[in-house]
Amino acid sequence: MTNHLPRRAILLSSLLVPALIPALLAATTPAGAQDYPNRPVHILVGFSPGAAADLTGRIVASRLGQVFGQQFIVENKPGAGSAIAAEAAARAPKDGYTLLMGSSANVTNQAITPNPTVDMIKDFAPIALISEAPVILVVHPSTGVKSLQELIALAKAKQGTLLYASTGPGSAPHLAAELFDVRAGVKMIQVPYQGSPQAVTDLIAGRTSVMFSPASTVISMVEAGKLIALASAAARRPTIAPDLPTMAEAGMPDFETGIWFGLMAPVGTPRDIIDKLAMAVPQAMSSNEAVTAMRSQGFDRLAGGPEEFARYLVTETAKWNEAAKAAGLKK
Repeated sequence: MTNHLPRRAILLSSLLVPALIPALLAATTPAGAQDYPNRPVHILVGFSPGAAADLTGRIVASRLGQVFGQQFIVENKPGAGSAIAAEAAARAPKDGYTLLMGSSANVTNQAITPNPTVDMIKDFAPIALISEAPVILVVHPSTGVKSLQELIALAKAKQGTLLYASTGPGSAPHLAAELFDVRAGVKMIQVPYQGSPQAVTDLIAGRTSVMFSPASTVISMVEAGKLIALASAAARRPTIAPDLPTMAEAGMPDFETGIWFGLMAPVGTPRDIIDKLAMAVPQAMSSNEAVTAMRSQGFDRLAGGPEEFARYLVTETAKWNEAAKAAGLKK
């Protein structure tokens, strides 16, 4: 399990990050947080139950509930690459009782959506980074594919007809597949779903052939022989699948993506509430119960409070903007 920020974030100029950080941290209407929370807190999740974001949200909610002695309730609002949940959270009262389980999906969705309804930098105050779900490339056994190079050959032979599953337009699996198309010189066809469980169900049934999926969602299906894993899209081999080569090791260098999760609040939430939550997250997530739950799902722990998360969000936004542009999806 990792305890540091991923090294895959791109380098920015020394001027860009400081210029954007204040906007991310401007959640500063002073208000007393002494009795916070004194009623249930809702954590909005932009994906359906069983998805990696949902699993992470439920671990966080359970542990924060124990820390504060108050209910933290996961509320699923799937669809539009988590944009529906993000918009609902951004428009909620700025009182700390509606939070968002933000993810890389929010950033990638924003990168390709014309006139997005929310801006992840301007409309949210980062609280804490939580975890990262390694992404792996899997195929249905009926493809006959056993390696990355064989998949590239198949995609070229079936140019414009090979179907891949995604968790919705703008999601990390979608953009990863688009980048794969660009790097491999192929064109696969997206079949979008509201979350990983539905996408994986159809992949197992053979209705689609390929997917970039959170490892935790498909690893049991790989072990059962229902899917074939070809490579990890992360910079390093995932803890959950240490024998799986990275995309670079499999023959496609400079291909790196993952799905991260972090707790956020609508901008304007009192800073003392933000700080109280930020202090509670490490305590909650370092417990034996949380560590065991994260490990069982194949998640890698990320650490970082409001300032670290703000810097990370800026670099991720810039990286995915560049990735969207490279894939011809930039708005």
